[in-house]
Amino acid sequence: CMDIVLLLKAAMMGVVEGLTEFLPISSTGHLILAGALLGMDDEKAKVFDIAIQTGAIFAVIIVYWQKIFNTVVALPTQVEARRFALNVFLAFVPAVVLGLVFGKFIKAHLFTPTVVASTFIIGGFIILWAEGWGRAKPEVNDSETAEPEASVQPVAQARIETVEAMSPIDALKVGLVQCLAMIPGTSRSGATIIGGMLLGLSRKAATDFSFYLAIPTLIGAGAYSLYKERELLSMADAPVFAVGLVFSFISAWICVRWLLRYIASHSFVPFAWYRIVFGIVVLVTAWTGTVTWAA
Repeated sequence: CMDIVLLLKAAMMGVVEGLTEFLPISSTGHLILAGALLGMDDEKAKVFDIAIQTGAIFAVIIVYWQKIFNTVVALPTQVEARRFALNVFLAFVPAVVLGLVFGKFIKAHLFTPTVVASTFIIGGFIILWAEGWGRAKPEVNDSETAEPEASVQPVAQARIETVEAMSPIDALKVGLVQCLAMIPGTSRSGATIIGGMLLGLSRKAATDFSFYLAIPTLIGAGAYSLYKERELLSMADAPVFAVGLVFSFISAWICVRWLLRYIASHSFVPFAWYRIVFGIVVLVTAWTGTVTWAA
């Protein structure tokens, strides 16, 4: 008899994954916290968390299908297509290398609610800094005679407006920044988007490249995790994984489409405050014993 409660938990975890994977608020962090509350925090659950990222990636592939298809078709004939593919590959490599070297240590020591909450808060302040929150608006200083003030300027002027304009070095830098997301609670999308903006990419270019980079990164992580932990799994787990994957796909598809519209006219400041407030709530409830975030 299928465990309906377990399937409902899998669906909830799938929704959490899909809604948080591409926002700068850390899907891994939310999955760890949600898993602690739902009682899905054993070794098999960790494999489940990584595997259902594939559902979210399918959503990105569908949203960006035309660009991906055109690039693949043009690879034999167009330099631009080959450079774009090379850039994604170069950005992907650092996570592979550091993941293989430090992955086991990180899973053993950093996958805790306290670490997640702390990195939530730190990441929130980094986003506020990157977005120039609290500083004077550029349009205030529009007089020709006014002295330019450093505080008025954004942290990094966008010198790259589209992903096609990125150089291999730009891509490698974004890939190195992505490695920060190996610390749970940091946010892979947050690291690559905000890091990309600090490196000179426009908000749109940084977001687009973050999505493209997610495809090999998350598919690779999911496949590697399933292979490495295959002894933990059996065919009886397939329905649970399938439910999580489907709900991850649906919620991620909605989220990605919304985010692409959102960034056209909004900053990431609200996400920064969400991270800070949520991180504080987790720390306070953990310290006071109000919520048992982990066994």
